[in-house]
Amino acid sequence: MRYWRRIVSNSIEKILKKSSLPANKDAALPGRPEPLSISGIHAVNSESMTRQPSTDESEVVLGMGCFWGAERQLWNTPGVVATSVGYAGGFTPNPTYEEVCSGQTGHTEVVKVLFNKKETSLEAILKVFWENHDPTQGMRQGNDIGSQYRSAIYVMSDDDIAIAEASKAAYQKQLLEAGYAMITTEIEPLETYYFAEEYHQQYLHKNPNGYCGLAGTGVSCPIGLGV
Repeated sequence: MRYWRRIVSNSIEKILKKSSLPANKDAALPGRPEPLSISGIHAVNSESMTRQPSTDESEVVLGMGCFWGAERQLWNTPGVVATSVGYAGGFTPNPTYEEVCSGQTGHTEVVKVLFNKKETSLEAILKVFWENHDPTQGMRQGNDIGSQYRSAIYVMSDDDIAIAEASKAAYQKQLLEAGYAMITTEIEPLETYYFAEEYHQQYLHKNPNGYCGLAGTGVSCPIGLGV
C-alpha cells in the first residue's frame, strides 16, 4: 500500500510541477545563448519561416496546446503564407523541447503565423484560433497536461492587443452562453520567439499519422463589424 501511495504522490507532484510557472528568470532553466539550428524552409510550401514580413504581411504567435496539430490547422488557413513552431512566453533562452516539457522554462508551445493582410486579417486568424481549441482549460488541453499547453496570443503591436482583447470578449460571451467557463488565454506583446527543433516543424506533414490532440469546443466565434 505504501508503495502505491508513493507512486501516486510522485505522479501528482510531477503534474503539479509541470503545471506551474517559474516565478522569475532565476527560477527557470538557464538555456543557452545559441539558437537551435533549423533549415528555415517550410516543408509544405517551401516558404521561408525566418524572414521578416513584407508591407502586405503581418504576424501573430498562438498557443493552442500541442503545436503539431495547431500548426497544420493554421498552415491550411486561407491567407496564411507560412507557419513555424516554437516556444514563447517564458524565461529560458533557446530552450529544447525536453526543457519546455519539464515546466521549468515558463514557455508554452506556439505557432508563429505569417499572413497576407490583403487575403485575410488578424480577426479571421483569431477566429480559427478560438474555434480549434478550448481556451478555458488553464494549464492543459484535453489529456495534454502542463504549462506548455496553455492557451496564448502573443502580438506585435498595441493595435493587435486591442483586436485580440475584443475577439476574446466576443468569444467569451458565446462560451458562457454554451455553458463553458472563463477564458484563461494569455494576451501579451511578443517578447521573444524561439524556433523549435527541425523535426517539430510541419511535423504532421512529415508524419501524417502522428499524434494530434487538437479539439475545439464546437462554439462558433463571431467576427465582423458587429463584434
